[in-house]
Amino acid sequence: MGLLKELLLLPAAPVRGTFWVLEQVVAQAEQQYYDPSAIRDELALLEQRLLAGEIDEAEFDRREDELLDRLENRNPSR
Repeated sequence: MGLLKELLLLPAAPVRGTFWVLEQVVAQAEQQYYDPSAIRDELALLEQRLLAGEIDEAEFDRREDELLDRLENRNPSR
């Protein structure tokens, strides 16, 4: 039964392969997005921008909250 199923699904192999690749790309992007060291680097850069006067306190607070939420909720889909 397994061989017959594989033969029948063979024409769909490129589509299944594409979906597998997309799943891998999404998983890697999520891993990088929620990486604690990357978030800490972004927080440090954000603080530098505040001290340099590039952003105001309100923008700093908004972005800091977003980054801290990412750090706190590292893998919400899992």
